[in-house]
Amino acid sequence: MLSFPAVHPCEAVSPVTLLRSLITLSQNISNYHSKSFATQRRNARETIRKIGILLVFFEEIHDSGLLVPESTVLCFSELHLTLQKIKFLLEDCSREGARLWILMKSEMVATQFRMLIRTVATVLDVLPLDLIGVCGEVKELVELAAKQARTAKFEIDPDDESAVRRLLSILDRIDKGIEPDFQILKRLLDYLRIRTWSDCNREVKFLEEQCVEGEEREVSFLSSLEGFMCYCRGRIFDTLDGQNSDQTQVRCNMEILSCLNPEDFRCPISLELMIDPVTVSTGQTYDRSSIQKWLKAGHTICPKTGEKLTSTELVPNTNFRKLIHQFCADHGVSLAKTGKKSQGITRMIVPGSPAAMKFLTKLLVRKLVFGPSEQKNKAAYEIRLLAKSNIYNRSCLIEAGAIPPLLNLLYSFNKSMQENAAAALLKLSKHASGKKVMVESGGLRSILAVVKRGMSLEARQIAAATIFYLSSVKGYRKLIGEMDEAIPGLVDLIREGTPCGRKNAVVALFGLVLYPGNRQRVIGAGTVPLLLDILASPDKHELITDSVALLATLAESFEATFTILRASSLPLITRILQYSTSQAAKEHCVSILLFCCNNGGDEAMCVLAKDPSVMSSLYSLTMDGTAQAIKKAGSLIKSLHKFHETISSCLVAGQ
Repeated sequence: MLSFPAVHPCEAVSPVTLLRSLITLSQNISNYHSKSFATQRRNARETIRKIGILLVFFEEIHDSGLLVPESTVLCFSELHLTLQKIKFLLEDCSREGARLWILMKSEMVATQFRMLIRTVATVLDVLPLDLIGVCGEVKELVELAAKQARTAKFEIDPDDESAVRRLLSILDRIDKGIEPDFQILKRLLDYLRIRTWSDCNREVKFLEEQCVEGEEREVSFLSSLEGFMCYCRGRIFDTLDGQNSDQTQVRCNMEILSCLNPEDFRCPISLELMIDPVTVSTGQTYDRSSIQKWLKAGHTICPKTGEKLTSTELVPNTNFRKLIHQFCADHGVSLAKTGKKSQGITRMIVPGSPAAMKFLTKLLVRKLVFGPSEQKNKAAYEIRLLAKSNIYNRSCLIEAGAIPPLLNLLYSFNKSMQENAAAALLKLSKHASGKKVMVESGGLRSILAVVKRGMSLEARQIAAATIFYLSSVKGYRKLIGEMDEAIPGLVDLIREGTPCGRKNAVVALFGLVLYPGNRQRVIGAGTVPLLLDILASPDKHELITDSVALLATLAESFEATFTILRASSLPLITRILQYSTSQAAKEHCVSILLFCCNNGGDEAMCVLAKDPSVMSSLYSLTMDGTAQAIKKAGSLIKSLHKFHETISSCLVAGQ
């Protein structure tokens, strides 16, 4: 936005080619007369009119077959560059979703219009019209356009200026804790032609993007504008429109490896978000660029522990990198620009407009409790969006009492309402207080009822994801596991759900089996055969890492081990060990094989001993695996060597 990435024509461009391009550019600019400009209307209209005169000039040259002298190429090239910039400026001013932002940039935008038209005037002043040979009428028209361009006043429209003052006054009152008048808000949005929920939502999304990618000095103000538009979206518009296209889908981005604090994602050296985490010989993880600078400076010790580094090799921590990327995707943090790393994490915690958010959360909770059905559904959807990417928003919503009425909506027979309530609760379950309120409000039974009998597979898989987050609290795993519908409902979802639903169910079960008392219940529900089916299915490769992780935990049990052996599934596990590109999956496969050997004895050892790929896969893991993977692989290698020696001794004795 407002960057004008124009490209200067090359020096060798032919006059004819340049003229054709100028005609196309002028036509494109002239077509903007039909576009909607919420602000800068007069400046845009004047600019389009002046370029329309140039279009007549260019078309006269082209249609009359006049020769374009070489001496005019430099002027035409400068006009070409300027027209590109004008086109970009008009495009930005008419962009849907950027209306509030353009209003707040009114002075800068008006200056840009003035500078670009002055440039056009300067070029026309030195353009040798007599050499081109256009008719007198067109020549007079161009000269008049040049004169008008020199003297035209491109200033902020008084109505735009008034709207800016009105907005700043509203923001000031909100900061002072004074809730703005509904009609004043409505008039401001009407002026900007923001007339529907979708119009307002586009403004919010645009401002979110600017907060992540914009200049750091502007982020605080942009964030307050975003908070203001969220408030307007929730307060002004009673009806959702275009919800299907804007609906936030619950992505399958949960990871069963760990539940970490955002601060764990910062590099110990730079204290910024790690983009490319690597592990050094002491086992500590740093961002690659930071530790490389440390090592190049001649340091030979680990910055965090002070231990001497036995090697300068940097091992990519792929699991941790995956967690960071998934966490950032889940919280709307962009990793596109490394310079914005910390800014993204900060935005998750720091609110855009605390006062506006408090006004809005109270309003939404009132609608959830007392509003008619349509208002309840919209309020649940608003909460779903607000809780998506900002920890402060979640905190405000929980404090305002949003969770109990959302839990009540889970029993709704309205499919959309149930999905929106479930999704809102999922977002709030990522907050520590949210988990506590849900459980203490008796919400577990409501959520599990949706897992088992939700109105749609979408609602069921969202509820399963919520169980995953609740199971990250150690004390809740036993409580959830002992509820009759919990484990059977999740197992049914593995059997019946979409790929995303199956994944959510698998990771939720993994969270539950971290409490050993739940493992027998999960095995008894028939989970092991389902997991083996997933591993054997070529179309379910996205579930493999999660499935082997859950299977590795269950394989500690004799019953699970015997199920694997009875199904003759060891070759399946060894194949994943050999071909999987996931280091985590390889490590889980080694765990499964170890438990099978420990629990299944010679039966399992015999199968592995006959597979020539096993040893090479294990040795490979000892070279590039994690410390735990190396230890497990080494243990299995020793067991297999011992088994081979025993067999050999028996054969010698038999001879």
